[in-house]
Amino acid sequence: MDAVYAIAGAALVAASLWETFENVILTRCVSRRLRMSSVVFRWMWSVWRSAAARMRPGGKRENFLSFYGPLSILAMLFLFATALILGFALLHMAAHSRLAMDYGGFSFWVLLDMSGTEFFTLGLGDVAPVEGFGRALVAIESGVGFGFLAVVLSYLPVLYQAFSRREEQLSMLDEWAGSPPTA
Repeated sequence: MDAVYAIAGAALVAASLWETFENVILTRCVSRRLRMSSVVFRWMWSVWRSAAARMRPGGKRENFLSFYGPLSILAMLFLFATALILGFALLHMAAHSRLAMDYGGFSFWVLLDMSGTEFFTLGLGDVAPVEGFGRALVAIESGVGFGFLAVVLSYLPVLYQAFSRREEQLSMLDEWAGSPPTA
């Protein structure tokens, strides 16, 4: 069972880091078939589109649809962070990390709590590994979390500029087409 946890945890961490790299840092389009972000975008778009279909056509509906792009990107980044936290919790589970804690007993939920705390570099200290590999895993997770947050936060202004340029070009279409608009 430990091998299953280790493989699942390592796969989640590796897949999340690779997807983050492809979606945030890599500037070209990726054509792989199986991607977490593609699954999230397709699922969210079907939900979003069906919600918009229940609205009357017009400005309110168009405004609602315009929120999909930015929210889906934030949801994707949230998914990657969640997958990283879950992956590191599974690695701790596989390693049987001995913990010093102020409350309760050992459970996966405690490991998930510790993983989330360490990923966001809060380090509350209420749960901490006391031995070698667990402590090393926490240090690695804190570094990965810090790097992930730095990349994501530095990416948001770039993303906002891209959306602003797109909106500016869309608003100029009417002017470029002439008045009255022609093809």
